[in-house]
Amino acid sequence: MNIWEEDKLLVFIAFVIPGFVAIKAYELFFPSQRMDSSKQVVDAVAYSCFNYSVLIWTIYLVEHYDLQSKYPFAYGAFYFFVFFIAPVFWVYLWKKIRQTEYFQKLVPHPTQKPWDFVFGQRKAYWVIVNLKNGEKVAGMYGPNSFASSAPADEQIYLEQLWVLNEDDGFERPAEQTAGVIILSSEIKSIELIHSGEQLDDREED
Repeated sequence: MNIWEEDKLLVFIAFVIPGFVAIKAYELFFPSQRMDSSKQVVDAVAYSCFNYSVLIWTIYLVEHYDLQSKYPFAYGAFYFFVFFIAPVFWVYLWKKIRQTEYFQKLVPHPTQKPWDFVFGQRKAYWVIVNLKNGEKVAGMYGPNSFASSAPADEQIYLEQLWVLNEDDGFERPAEQTAGVIILSSEIKSIELIHSGEQLDDREED
């Protein structure tokens, strides 16, 4: 069997590509342990079939009225939407549904780790990191800071390192600080203090 024959290649594109787009979008929206792509073919075909089942009447109308010969550009744009845009939209819609309070009473929250849940909200925090050796590292988690997400190990970069006073209050920024990177293997716990700002809002100011 020659997979590169035109008809077989089109079947592959039609029933695998939209599904793979959906899978990759799902991995982006719901960070988790990634599977080998070779093991996701069946899932990709299933997601592609779901995509077509939702869009079946639109596809039927496009083909029935022969838009390919009448409006070739619109025809190509439509199938670009079917293959690449719609699969991402269904995943995004599913994400919004799973995050509703009602749905969470029926199934677990889609975000698996508190780390991803907290830092995925893109909020700014004053942070105190309690290390396993008993020391504390304080700093600002702001628009230029970064926290890893699953499946990577938890690591955090604080853009500003701060000096704590005797009462664990934020006294002043450390001199000539360019921030600090802290590895999960050194972290015992993290204290978060509201700064009252959204990172996206800070970036626009």
